[in-house]
Amino acid sequence: MEIVQDKDNLLAQWVCAGLGENFDWVGENYTVGFVRSGKLCGALIFHNYRPQCDVWWTIYTQDKRWCTLKVLRYIFYTAFDVLQCRRISLLVSRSNQKCLDLVKRLGFRKEGHLRKFRENGEDAFIFSMLKNECKWS
Repeated sequence: MEIVQDKDNLLAQWVCAGLGENFDWVGENYTVGFVRSGKLCGALIFHNYRPQCDVWWTIYTQDKRWCTLKVLRYIFYTAFDVLQCRRISLLVSRSNQKCLDLVKRLGFRKEGHLRKFRENGEDAFIFSMLKNECKWS
C-alpha cells in the first residue's frame, strides 16, 4: 500500500464525489490517498483542524483492503503527533453498517446521534477518539 499526499485538492474532490457531496464544505484540509497496485482505493480528508485540539476525518474507500496496519499507523500518527490533536472526530450515517463496525473496531466511541442530519433525512452518529485511547499510533 502506498500513501500519497493530495495535490490541488484532487483527492479531496474524489472523496466528495464518491460520497455524493459537494466539495464546497471541505475548506482548508490535508488529504491523503491509499494506492494499491497502482489504483486509488481510498482517501482520508483531515479537516476542520483546530491546532492543539481536534481534527475531523472524512473517509471514502472503494476497497476494504485500504485499512492496513501501515495506513492506520500513518493516519493516527498524523492526527495525534504531527497535528498534535488530542481528539479525532467523525460522522457516520446510520445505514453505513460497514463503517460503523470499522470505527468501533478501531476504538472510536459513539458520542452523539444527529437525527435527520443528512440531506436525505438520514440520521448520523458522531464518533471520537482521544489520543490516550489510540492503540494505533
